[in-house]
Amino acid sequence: MIRLTRVGKTYPDGTVAVHELDLEVGRGELVCLVGPSGCGKSTTLKMINRLIEPSSGTIEIDGRDVTTSDPVTLRRGIGYVIQQVGLFPHQRIVTNVMTVPLLYGESKAVARERAESLMSLVGLDPATYADRYPHQLSGGQRQRVGVARALAADPPVLLMDEPFGAVDPVVRVRLQEEFLRLQQDLDKTVVLVTHDIDEAVKMGDRVAVFADGGRLAQYATPAELLARPADDFVADFVGSTRGLRRLAVTPIDPALLEPMDGVTAGELGAAVDVDSTLEQALAEMMRQDKAMIGVKDGHRFVGVLTPAGVHHALRASLR
Repeated sequence: MIRLTRVGKTYPDGTVAVHELDLEVGRGELVCLVGPSGCGKSTTLKMINRLIEPSSGTIEIDGRDVTTSDPVTLRRGIGYVIQQVGLFPHQRIVTNVMTVPLLYGESKAVARERAESLMSLVGLDPATYADRYPHQLSGGQRQRVGVARALAADPPVLLMDEPFGAVDPVVRVRLQEEFLRLQQDLDKTVVLVTHDIDEAVKMGDRVAVFADGGRLAQYATPAELLARPADDFVADFVGSTRGLRRLAVTPIDPALLEPMDGVTAGELGAAVDVDSTLEQALAEMMRQDKAMIGVKDGHRFVGVLTPAGVHHALRASLR
């Protein structure tokens, strides 16, 4: 869906912001760009919609080189969400969300219907919030409006630059989970910039770690990144707790569960859902002070997870 080939950005003073970057993002994939400040991740994002022009290389969306496209037309077909949201303060919330459809020539009635539908989708009741102004909303609510506005033209590509960075940690977690739920339904191709490795491994199907000088240090799934850092820089960046982080990105594998034969209800305590992560299962096991925990698919037990099973699942996730 998105392909960057030997893309570079060098400024007139000789500063290299991005160095010959090769990167592919599959259709419907959510890719996180992460790295220290000044490593070129936001520059890369802005080159995709040509808010910054690349110095070299090609950027393709669906096989079309966007560096030869009209930049205004290009941007209208790409959703863009930034940390500070960028809502028009003098316009009501529903009007903010209607902006791009109106630019495309949609009637006000159709654009408003689309805007109200999207507001509901991101958890803002139009009856309550449509006629409010941005200053009347919390930071988390304004961020939701920003996402709704970016989706208003139903773009196949969504670019997000530190979208949840301006809100408190509790709201941030809720927004992350809400967006992941939306992504399951919308199946957009998303490139998300963050400085937070925990956010990157939670959100991303794949994670691109940038090093100083605009160099791509590693591009991998969260599980592979945490288990097999490409070099000392990546290992230091993901941190010494990367082993624990792997638990949060590794799902339970039903094929590796132990059978229920001979296990009593008293040994198990409460069960976890088969869609849980190893972290969730292990946390529940420790909370209940049990040596094992049952795993359910709906109302049916599918097996038992033990600490040894957690270890086997971690090893199997990298085969």
